[in-house]
Parts: sequence; C-alpha cells; structure tokens
Amino acid sequence: MSATPPDRVRMTGISKRYGPIQTLAEVDLWLAPGEVLGLVGDNGAGKSTLSKVLSGAVVPDSGTIEIDGREVRFASPADARAAHVEMVYQDLSLCDTVDVAGNIFLGREPVKSLGGVRLLDKRRMHDEAKAMLEKLGIVIADTRLKVENLSGGQRQSIAIGRAASFDPKVLIMDEPTAALAVAEVEAVLDLIRTVSARGVSVILITHRLQDLFLVCDRIQVMYEGRNVAERHVADTNIEEVVNLIVGRKFAARSARHGAADIEGARP
Repeated sequence: MSATPPDRVRMTGISKRYGPIQTLAEVDLWLAPGEVLGLVGDNGAGKSTLSKVLSGAVVPDSGTIEIDGREVRFASPADARAAHVEMVYQDLSLCDTVDVAGNIFLGREPVKSLGGVRLLDKRRMHDEAKAMLEKLGIVIADTRLKVENLSGGQRQSIAIGRAASFDPKVLIMDEPTAALAVAEVEAVLDLIRTVSARGVSVILITHRLQDLFLVCDRIQVMYEGRNVAERHVADTNIEEVVNLIVGRKFAARSARHGAADIEGARP
C-alpha cells in the first residue's frame, strides 16, 4: 500500500506581530498539488501578510512551513523562489519601458558569445518568451511591444507568465482581477485554470468573491489575523462567504444599534 503524498504546502501556527499589533495569530494553511485555494477576508484580516510569509517577503515570529513534506525557512523572496514559490503582487512589478520578453526574462536574460564578447541573445529571448506565452494560452501580438502599451489584462497575464516561467510549485496571486474589464477577468481566470492543470498549487487573494466559485477548489476565510472558516466551494455560496468575512462586525454593530433602538423606545 503506497503512502499518501505530502501536502504541497503546510503552514502551521504562523504568528507575526508588529509592535502592539498582532497581524497573524497561530494561522494554519494547507494546499494540495494543483489545488486552487481562495484566501479571503476583510481589509486587515492578515491574508496579505500570510502570503508574504509564504513568499519569503516577511519572516514570521513563530510557526513552521513545509513544502512537499520538507520543512523550509525563508529569509527572503530568493529563498522562496529556490523552493519554487512565486508571488504576483497587485502592483505587478513590471518595467513599463521594457518589452514583453525583457520583462519575462528580467535579471536572467539569455546571452551568447561573439568573438569572446558576451552579448544579449535577443532572438532566443523572444523565441522562448513567445513559446512560453503560447503554452500558457497568453495572446500577445508581439513580444517586442513595451509593457506600457498593453492593456491591464495583458499586463496581468505577463506578470503571471513571468512567475510561471520560474517553474513554480506554488503560485500566489494578490488581487489579479482588480480593476480589469470583464473580458480581461475571464482571460486571467483561464490562465489560473491552465496553471493549476499543470500541477501548480495556486493561492488566490481576491475581493471579487464571484471569481472564487469559478476557479477555486476551497476557500479559507481570515478575520483579524486568525483562521475563522474553511469551505469547499461545492459546499458553500457567496452569501455564506460574505457572512463569514463580515459576520462578527455585522452582528456586533447590529447588537449595538438594537440596544440603542430599545433604549430610545422606552417611555
């Protein structure tokens, strides 16, 4: 009988404090190979901090991280990249004045030797960029176009394509469909499906709750730095997810207003 393979990601007891503010408190998260997890919560819930811990941008005060059953410690994004963890930030981190291929290979451009002189191999860079984008189903007319001339959806696709070019096991996406037109949103969601179908585990952080039900397998809800709920997409709906995200605040606010109404109604 074969042993059950380990989770792609397992984060246990992750805590982080900034002065008096407890940003994360004993947070757990797990992710299977090829799974898409929606990580949601109100502003300040801790989801971005948790994702930055996994991507190496933030060092936790306590807790453990395992990738494919092996405990890892990330002191920087370079450490996370070495473990095949990539994150696409909301600001994309693209160079507007550089072309598509240049953004994909930024910092690792292919070179060739000519008479003992090392030169940028532009033909190879553009050929490989075009092939990689086609493999992901990303439609860009010309890899020589500067990123500043692309639409928001195309720019988001390039950022995801660049992350995918590092052969990640885990891809974290922070608000990838924010401020995109409807057609561009669908293109990005298709790209998430393509990446996950290749076995890449995806964490999707989004306020567009409808997107969760189009691409995610599970949803994890955070509130004030803590886990509050986890649901399989097939077992929940938008209304329940909204209640899980804001339920405590809404209940507390309703209770206060109710008490005030009762007080004001007394003769």
